[in-house]
Amino acid sequence: MSKTLLIKKKITSFSKQIQVSGDKSLSIRWVLLASQAIGKSKAYNLLMSEDVVAALEAIKKLGIKVLVHKNHCEIFGNGINGFKYKNGLVIDAKNSGTLGRLMLGLLIKSPKKIKIIGDKSLSKRDFSRVTLPLEKFGAKFYYKTKNKLPLSILGAQSSKGINFIENKGSAQCKSSVMLAALNSSGTTFIKAKKSRNHSELLFKYLKIPIKIKRTKKYDFINIKKPKKINAFNYQIPGDISSSAFFMVLTILTNNSKLLIKNVNINPSRIGVITILKKMGAKISLKNKRNYRGEKISDILIQSSKNLKSINCPSELNSSAIDEFLIIFLAAAKAKGISYFKDISELNQKESPRLNWGSKILNMMGVKTELTKNSIKIYGQPNLEITKPIIIKNYLKDHRIFMMSTIAALTCGGEWKIHDKNSINTSFPSFLKIVKNISNKSL
Repeated sequence: MSKTLLIKKKITSFSKQIQVSGDKSLSIRWVLLASQAIGKSKAYNLLMSEDVVAALEAIKKLGIKVLVHKNHCEIFGNGINGFKYKNGLVIDAKNSGTLGRLMLGLLIKSPKKIKIIGDKSLSKRDFSRVTLPLEKFGAKFYYKTKNKLPLSILGAQSSKGINFIENKGSAQCKSSVMLAALNSSGTTFIKAKKSRNHSELLFKYLKIPIKIKRTKKYDFINIKKPKKINAFNYQIPGDISSSAFFMVLTILTNNSKLLIKNVNINPSRIGVITILKKMGAKISLKNKRNYRGEKISDILIQSSKNLKSINCPSELNSSAIDEFLIIFLAAAKAKGISYFKDISELNQKESPRLNWGSKILNMMGVKTELTKNSIKIYGQPNLEITKPIIIKNYLKDHRIFMMSTIAALTCGGEWKIHDKNSINTSFPSFLKIVKNISNKSL
């Protein structure tokens, strides 16, 4: 099977209904929290991507029983700090920053050294943003290369709650400290810049002692160690980050309509919808409902001519952090100059995404002005690509692959996109759904 995707023709109009894979953030958090519960927890629609499978493999190495069935997954938790393992344990987080960083929070009382490794992309990312606060709990960290994987953790014999200020808007850093608080006496106080709040909602649902005070820019979170966490069942909703690519595909394809069923529309995640609607996109939410504290909806998208540029408010950044690449593509087809600022965090992802977003748009003939922290995109509503474009050497970042695929289908040209298997980290069924929508083989 070829590892390169070739696209030579634009997509034609469509009217379809789809369902995307389970939410990756919730899938990994379910795995980790189920490992801390007592007894059998079940998840339905668990995303079986490489990142989530890596999480399952990690807790299995830590002595947790896992059974994967056709329609659901079962985890048999041993309670808080109930891990059992031998000396010399190595956990491979693969491409998953969520797994690598959150797992360290669960290991702050590990009595034996545990080594965490990752793939080439993850090994370039900064882990000091979690190890520095976790050191305050008493854990010790040993790096081979400063602040990068591989690293080893040796837990504290006893651990007390800490005060932590998270000022980057990183849900991973916040959640790692929250998980460490499960295993610490006293109260952990967190002042966190706005970011996705899946961990907080799960803590509330699981009756973990948590108090949250929200202000415009920060959330103030107090957590106490629970006596126990009861096993729990969870129906994972669809992933809005995965949905975003199909939103833009529909917006940029003439005479088209798409309904995406059962998507997580957590308010800390819907920046992409807010931004696209500000640009004039036709998006509406249908059949809204609540589930375990999360908001779920069907999303209806229609072709949207005359997209307009946006001066994107910085306060939307954290709620759209994983969707900016595909938002950049929409901006490339909008009238006027779009401006996105305070987005240096994009270069802390699986690849330097801000740089790559600019590079791909330049390949397409779209002018950009790039700084370390911002990008201006000079939109071309009538953009039609006629030249060949090759996308490669992008650290197998799944979102770069998916952005490039949508760009090829909506803007024309002859595209050769390498490392087709990169989507396995987050959305293995991506090309299958594209094929269903477009009625063509890929």
